[in-house]
Amino acid sequence: MSGKTVTRADLAEAVFRKVGLSRTESASLVEMVIDEICNAIVRGESVKLSSFATFQIRDKNERIGRNPKTGEEVPISPRRVMTFKASNVLKQRVLDAHLKRKKNG
Repeated sequence: MSGKTVTRADLAEAVFRKVGLSRTESASLVEMVIDEICNAIVRGESVKLSSFATFQIRDKNERIGRNPKTGEEVPISPRRVMTFKASNVLKQRVLDAHLKRKKNG
């Protein structure tokens, strides 16, 4: 793995280069999109980005867990978690890139 992390600044820079907005407008646009996605998820709505992924909220019930170190049973409180499910298109792109790298590597 390359270890590279794509940041908000990288996304804004890509919008700047490809769309032609100013750097400030590009950064603002990226922030607006991320905020809208976050707000929808917090409201409990499903966010589906076609050919990319679906983000959903799941409610998990209380359950009994076990401390692996001591073996002691402890209750795990009910909570809401976000799930990320990659689309088949994204999964295939990742696989294709892996196979290409393996072939050339």
